[in-house]
Amino acid sequence: MEEIAIFPLRTVLYPGGPLSLRIFETRYIDMVSRCLKEERGFGVCLIKEGGETGPAEVHHMGTLARIRDWSQGEDGLLYILARGESRFRLHTRRVQMDGLNLGEAEWLPEEPVAVMPDTRRELAEILRQIIQQVEGVYAELEPRYDDAGWVSNRLAELLPISLVQRQYLLELADPLKRVEILFTLIQSLASQ
Repeated sequence: MEEIAIFPLRTVLYPGGPLSLRIFETRYIDMVSRCLKEERGFGVCLIKEGGETGPAEVHHMGTLARIRDWSQGEDGLLYILARGESRFRLHTRRVQMDGLNLGEAEWLPEEPVAVMPDTRRELAEILRQIIQQVEGVYAELEPRYDDAGWVSNRLAELLPISLVQRQYLLELADPLKRVEILFTLIQSLASQ
């Protein structure tokens, strides 16, 4: 268990996934500064109720984000690029005087490495095509198209599915089960 800063967002971050943020609230500018000075990450949790700029109720499972790069824009705002690392489960949460959320995080074990099943290799090809189209922060990721966890995490980030579905897929510890669910979702999307 470790206390970490929690950033409630309307997004789901997966291990290995990119996160690009525009920071303008003082509490989060201070959080980014502390994370950079102390070489620490911050937790990203999907919002259940509330908003990104006010009080928010969050899902209890999230992902640690580690800042990779930052810059200050001409508009004076702070821009950061982070990458998802370990999944965690929140046990307790408190709010500092400045409004920053802190939580006691239990680090979850890394999911087992699993090779993409031959019967689902088409998912890796679909992902390859999507990444070629979106480029941006995904161009910087080292592709691992034989890794079922990597492929399923990237598809869960990029497919047009609901946030509830994304959160459910994050909470699965079995990459092969995630692959099967995504296969079914892609078939459903293709038939629409």
